Formats: sequence, structure tokens, C-alpha cells
Amino acid sequence: MPTAQDAARSTSAPTGGYDFVVVANRLPVDRVTDADGNASWNRSPGGLVTALAPVMARAEGAWVGWHGAPDESLEAFDDGGMRLVPVGLSAEDVELYYEGFSNSTLWPLYHDVIVAPEFHRTWWDRYQEINRRFAEATAAVADHGATVWVQDYQLQLVPQMLRASRPDLKIGFFNHIPFPPLEIFAQLPWRRRVLLGLLGADLVGFQRQSDANNFLRCVRRYLGYTVKAQHIHVQDDDGQPIRTARAEAHPISIDSAQITELARDPEVRARAAEIRSELGDPETVLLGVDRLDYTKGIRHRIKAFGELLADGDLHVGQATLVQVASPSRERVEHYIALREEVERTVGAINGEYDTMSHTAVRYLHHSYPIREMVALYLAADVMLVTALRDGMNLVAKEFIAAHADNRGVLVLSEFAGAADQLRHALLVNPHDIDQLKGAIMEAVRMPGTESARRMRIMRRQIVANDVNRWSRTFLESLEGTKA
Repeated sequence: MPTAQDAARSTSAPTGGYDFVVVANRLPVDRVTDADGNASWNRSPGGLVTALAPVMARAEGAWVGWHGAPDESLEAFDDGGMRLVPVGLSAEDVELYYEGFSNSTLWPLYHDVIVAPEFHRTWWDRYQEINRRFAEATAAVADHGATVWVQDYQLQLVPQMLRASRPDLKIGFFNHIPFPPLEIFAQLPWRRRVLLGLLGADLVGFQRQSDANNFLRCVRRYLGYTVKAQHIHVQDDDGQPIRTARAEAHPISIDSAQITELARDPEVRARAAEIRSELGDPETVLLGVDRLDYTKGIRHRIKAFGELLADGDLHVGQATLVQVASPSRERVEHYIALREEVERTVGAINGEYDTMSHTAVRYLHHSYPIREMVALYLAADVMLVTALRDGMNLVAKEFIAAHADNRGVLVLSEFAGAADQLRHALLVNPHDIDQLKGAIMEAVRMPGTESARRMRIMRRQIVANDVNRWSRTFLESLEGTKA
């Protein structure tokens, strides 16, 4: 494995030569520093890297992305059978392109305006500039006729930019977050430019069919293109059809085999038992695992749990809520306010209901490695996924994959993409606190035979549709597109 210093000294990637190129905001590696101050690269956790690494190894793949450190320039280097092509970003780039347009304009807009998006021309200008930087880096390493797969909302202009400079490429795009209804997307001042950017791709993939339908409606309305079924007749500036693009649902999943294997590890199982003991061995452990984000409905589930304690339906000692909230965008104002509100609410509930031996809400503002997460899933009886809007939510799938014993109950927001596939969860509208409270109590009281029946059905779905199947079906569909 090369060190970070080795990467900086290596020669740049040759022009062309790579048959398969992934383009994402981040590279699939994280820089780590040992006790002696030596830096090296470790493979990032996550389903996308897991799914695409084998494909890239077979196809002489390259991955284009930012390496995570602003104001630092690195040359391309090899790691784990992949050519890694860093795209440099300055601190100002991160502020305007990433924290600004990507996460303060697009993220709230695409998540149903739970928080009002901000529209600033300086952000948009930098978003265009950075997308062009990514497109140019990709064009320089893609072989003639290569397949390029662009990932997510930060890079929606890259497909069209690539199409203009490299018409020989087969281009796919996957949107990992929701795509908003026409009436919400209408607010974006640069809506036509974004749609045109996406339609540089031969195939535009979404988590849910409803997201694909939203996109098709926007294309028909704001571009005036002919749309038939999933097919879009892309036109030139004179209104003449020049090629066909497609929009399809390809719901992403997890590495279910890895999660199941970890759940069978004696050390992980022992850790799960230890977690329950540390919580005071309550009858029911309820679990929430999220990034600390306003879209995740963390406040709603804590409010519902607090009311169940106040109503006397649940009692401390009988039930404990464990809430893992990993840090997220800690410099953004809305996230700072959310953290303060969540911590205030947790403190009030614990102050009211804690006993000397038991805590009502165990709040953990940390990120944890996958082994600890699987232990938490095993320790939990009820998983609470109460997102107000979510492209998919892989935590729900990981919880199911971990429970090969078919134990446990999933309470799942109908506004998460996973709800389309996991119909045997207890589906709720998290805005309806009374319904959410009722679902929690139904989960706590559900007979073991019924919970096992539901989990068995959902596990079959998860195992049959893992992350490898997701990448395979998307790429097969992309390969079948015709210009």
C-alpha cells in the first residue's frame, strides 16, 4: 500500500488507458497516520467501494475523486487494483461547491425542503467550475469507448461536460439521494442546466421509481423533450433528436454476506451481550443509527420515546433507546442547531426519567467501525428508522442482514427508499407522532413468531438483492443503451 507521500511523488496517470472509470466526490481511500507520523491510505468503508472494487479490478479501472484534504495537490497513484486520480479542491472550493451549493442548495431542495435551500450565484459558479475539473480529469484517463459511472448530486453537470469532450464514452449517472417532485425542483434557478447536465448520461439511475418519474416529469416540463416510458429523446439546440437516454430505478443495497458473517463472529456476539449488560439488561433495546442530519427524523423518534415514558407505556429499566448520531457537516449552521436541540432534548428526558441503574436515552455522538455497528444491531430488539426523506437508508438493511436468527422488529419510515422493498417492516409516517408511538409499542409487544415471519421475508429480499447485484444490473443496463 503506498504512503500518502509516495502518492504525491508518483507520476500522473497516462492519457487514456482505463476501460472503466468511476467519478465520485471522494476517492475510495482515507488517509491514516500512525504513531510515528507516517501516513498511508486505507480502503474506505461503504457499499459503493465494496460493490465497485471487483469491477474495477477486472476492467483496469480508475477512480476520480477528491482525496479529502483541501489546498493539497496529489498526483495519481495505484491502490488495491485501482488507479486513483485525485482532484484537488481548495478550502474555498469546499466552502462554495461542497458546503454551499451541494449541501445548502441541492441537499435541502432534494429532501423536500425540510430546511429551506439557499440560492447563491457564487455557489453555482463554483459548482460548475468544480464539475468541469472532475470532467476534465475523467476525460484524461478514460480509454476510447470506456464506461464511465458518475456518482451523486455533487457532480450532476459532469455527464454533459464529458459528452461534449468525449462522445465516444458510455456514460452512466447514479443519484444516491431522492429526486424532488417537479413543484419543488421548480425552485432551482439553474434547473434547466442541471437537467441538461444529467442527460449527458446514457442512463440516469435513481433509488426509487418515484424519483425516476419525478425526473422524467421535470425533463418533459422544463426541456420539452419527448419522453416515452423510461426513454428520453435528447435534442440538439435546434430541437432535433440526437440520441436517447434512459431513466431507471436501481435501488442500492448492502454487502449482506459481510454483515451476516460478522454477526456470526463469536467476538461480535459477545460484544452484543456486553452492550446489553452495559445498558442494565433492559427487556427491550431500541436503536437508532444515523448521521446527525435534519432529514433523519432523530428529533421525532426521541420525542415519541419521551412521550411513551411520560404516558407510562414504557418505563426506564424496561426499555432503553440507544441513539447513535455520527457527526455530520459540523460547520453548517443548521447542523449545529440540530445537534444542540437533540442534546437538549436527550438531557431533559434523562433528567426526568433516569434511575441510578438505568438510562432512558443513551446518546452517542460518534462514528463506529462496522464490527461495533453489527454488535449494536445484534443487541437491539427494535430498530427505529424514522427518516423524513431518505434516498434509501442502508442501516435498515444492515439491521435485517445482521439478524440471521430472524429476531427483532424494524420500524421504518414510508419516506425512506427502503420502504419500497421492506414492506414487512412496521411502516410509519414519522410526522405523525401518535402513529410512531403506536408502531413502537406494536414492535415492543410483537410476538416472536410474527416478528420472525416478517424478518425472514425481509432477509430473503436483502440477500437476493445485495450491493453486487445493484452494480451488476446497473452496468448491464448501461451496456444495453443505444446512442
